[in-house]
Amino acid sequence: QVQLVESGGDSVQAGGSLRLSCAAARYSIRSTCMVWFRQAPGKEREGVAFIDKSGHATEYADSVKGRFTISRDNDKNTVYLQMNSLKPEDTAMYYCAAPLISTVCNADQRGYKYWGQGTQVTISS
Repeated sequence: QVQLVESGGDSVQAGGSLRLSCAAARYSIRSTCMVWFRQAPGKEREGVAFIDKSGHATEYADSVKGRFTISRDNDKNTVYLQMNSLKPEDTAMYYCAAPLISTVCNADQRGYKYWGQGTQVTISS
């Protein structure tokens, strides 16, 4: 079956950096936009970074703008999230997701058909 496998989560101190990866198996991401979501304990899942199929257009939640960068390598069937200047409030489980409609990537969780299992990011102060 289709798999989205996230990796790269870790525990780091505030101000540090991490790079998350989302590798797709048995599914080509080449023709679809992709998204990174995150969910902190007791909070709603939120979309933090969005990228179109070419990688030329990206959008970010205000909370991560200027610190996070989403990118993709379609040849490797992988999406990345570079996270810099990390803050304790970035602590969450991070998920990548593939949409129901290949050109529609937004913050509405109902619009996604494939999800990864998540990778934990913990930032200490």
